[in-house]
Amino acid sequence: MSIPKHLSHKPIIGVDNYDKIDSFYVGNTDVEALSIGNAQYDHDEISLKVWRRVSNRWSRQSEELPIHRNLDLNILFLAALLTDVKSNYPKSSLREEIVNEQRVEEIRDYYEKNENKLRPRLLELKKILDQFLSLT
Repeated sequence: MSIPKHLSHKPIIGVDNYDKIDSFYVGNTDVEALSIGNAQYDHDEISLKVWRRVSNRWSRQSEELPIHRNLDLNILFLAALLTDVKSNYPKSSLREEIVNEQRVEEIRDYYEKNENKLRPRLLELKKILDQFLSLT
């Protein structure tokens, strides 16, 4: 499915037919596309958008995130994988803290169970980060 261009978020670059590459949810997802473009809340801002489609309509449950929040979520995920319950020190500048010590290991277990789908994406992220940071 093509990204809608008539709605408030104005795509600049997008991924059509994301439902065919949506990792865990291929063939069983409501996410049809991804995009980066002008934010619906402020056309001077750039945001990321997850386009959801339900019952043949673009869903109001589509998410739009400012770039920095998306990066912070990635930092939080990776910091969580590195978290040592015994040290209880944050692993990133986000100053994350352990809310439920008994369940911290579930995050690492989830990653290990799904490493075959997540690791390739992390490696691609690293490759693109390395390439980008070498230019700046």
